[in-house]
Amino acid sequence: MKLTFWKMHGLGNDFIVLDSRASGYVPRAAAARRLCQRRLGIGADQVLVLLRSKTADYRLVILNADGGEVEMCGNGIRCLARFLRLRRISRRSRFRVETLAGIIAPEIIGARVRVNMGEPIFEPARIPVALPETPLNRLLEVDGNRLYITVVSMGNPHCVIPVEDVEGVPLEELGPRLERLPLFPRRANVEFVQALDRKHLKVRVWERGAGATLACGTGACAALVASVRLDLAERKATVSLPGGDLKIEWKKNNRVFMTGPAEMVYQGSIEI
Repeated sequence: MKLTFWKMHGLGNDFIVLDSRASGYVPRAAAARRLCQRRLGIGADQVLVLLRSKTADYRLVILNADGGEVEMCGNGIRCLARFLRLRRISRRSRFRVETLAGIIAPEIIGARVRVNMGEPIFEPARIPVALPETPLNRLLEVDGNRLYITVVSMGNPHCVIPVEDVEGVPLEELGPRLERLPLFPRRANVEFVQALDRKHLKVRVWERGAGATLACGTGACAALVASVRLDLAERKATVSLPGGDLKIEWKKNNRVFMTGPAEMVYQGSIEI
């Protein structure tokens, strides 16, 4: 069949967007892997599938490049909000989007999108992490590297590691090892964080099921939350990723807000 798609990105974290409200079509794992292949398919970090919802304005299914479904994607939810406006599906500025992580509420502000990402999760069973207590600055030795990990969920599991020089981290080596540690029953996203100052963090991300990406919205939120808990940052800061900057704020009401851009690249079709 011929599949119509839209290509979008948030700070270089790129997506294939499918409007399946009418058809209900969600690619199977093999099809998602093929679509995301950069040499043999369209190429993307993830597939975003827009569907009808009984509990919110819309439902979003998120498939990683490896075909696995994930709970949440911060850059993806911003792109979906912009997609709804750019495609004139809705003229509203605020939406309620059903995800596996719960109802997420993005708001369009000019060319940027502000997202209420909800409350960070620290309970081991809900992250999940296979320990009686969630790690906070816990020493972990991996392939001879002494790493201090802090674990948090932003609807999906994150392993945050402060470092002095984020550019010197062998991300391609440590990322896949940390992602699949037995400690994480559902695997984990991994963020290496350098505190440039208390209002500016520099982050590199290894995303579960996608690998090294230019940006990760939930990862930026997790990096700030972990840095605040470790007294490395203020509750409102700029998070610089390889693809650009996000503004992250962990409010006193425990909600985390993320603000950043989302761009449409092109529309196309492919036989699948």
